[in-house]
Amino acid sequence: MLTFYNELHSQHRGRHEFFRGELVPCFEKPERVDQVLAELGRRGLGQIVTPHSVPPMTLERVHTPRYLSFLRNAWSDWVALDPANANKDAFPAVWPVRTLRADIEPDNFCAKLGLYSMDSGTPITSGTWTAAKTGADCAVNAAHALRLGERATFALTRPPGHHAGADFYGGYCFLNNAALAAQHMLDDGARKIAILDIDYHHGNGTQSIFYDRSDVLFVSIHADPRSEYPFYLGHADETGHGAGLGYNVNLPLPHGASTQAWFAALETACLRLQMFQPEALIVSLGVDTFAGDPLSHFGLQSADYLRIGERLSYLGLPTAFIFEGGYAVKELGVNVVNVLEGFDTAL
Repeated sequence: MLTFYNELHSQHRGRHEFFRGELVPCFEKPERVDQVLAELGRRGLGQIVTPHSVPPMTLERVHTPRYLSFLRNAWSDWVALDPANANKDAFPAVWPVRTLRADIEPDNFCAKLGLYSMDSGTPITSGTWTAAKTGADCAVNAAHALRLGERATFALTRPPGHHAGADFYGGYCFLNNAALAAQHMLDDGARKIAILDIDYHHGNGTQSIFYDRSDVLFVSIHADPRSEYPFYLGHADETGHGAGLGYNVNLPLPHGASTQAWFAALETACLRLQMFQPEALIVSLGVDTFAGDPLSHFGLQSADYLRIGERLSYLGLPTAFIFEGGYAVKELGVNVVNVLEGFDTAL
């Protein structure tokens, strides 16, 4: 398996995040990727390469130019407000909720933060743009390698991506890596691409990007949004709109769902993927479904991730895995690489 590794991921290193009313150390931290990289090296699972940079127009196929301009300049604008901000992460404090206008970009940078964000738990740091852009490079390179004949690839990067929408960030995500990978394959000539999101949290950004389209099937297994982030998207009745009706499949599971229930949902997802007959599969690979994860409430064990990889391999599709969530750092490397090894050795 070919792994595209973001060597610059640690440039995004948040000091804190807001969690349940207080500032706490960030759960989304560089050690997450370090653990996966170490486990890949220990098992010798394929080649690890550096991605080629993709042009700005590739990002604009998924994200709006206005949002990309904001994100690219956010740190310099933050420090320009006050040189002392160089020692503080940037967080929003106001949002354009219902009845307020989001079509006009304010001049005030603090207002821009709220315009383009969905939560107060996703810090912007001095290296956020560099890490996110290089992560997008990894995802697009991983997708392109499938077009060149690779059976499976892995984008090992952070920050993650599946909560980022066309014009907003949140849930630790800034650029939607899975969406960028899928869109690149379509632009390169593919007719139908599927995205399977197995992160504990619903990939709201990915859903919103493709919700009215029939060339991308989005299937997500996740915790019920009535009780878990992102709260406002991910319900079973969200099945697509217009041309996309029927091409969005949400499989929410209740708090504390059993491993048996999770794998039953995976089987439902695989059946829908087979019916769609895509030319390739993008997997948003979150392993925060693990029993020891500090942000989640499912019960999967490390051995279960081997089973996941094996089941996805039986779909027989060229597959790009994109690293998303998972915050139990001690076990993280084993769980992620178990999925990849299960996939790599099943056939």
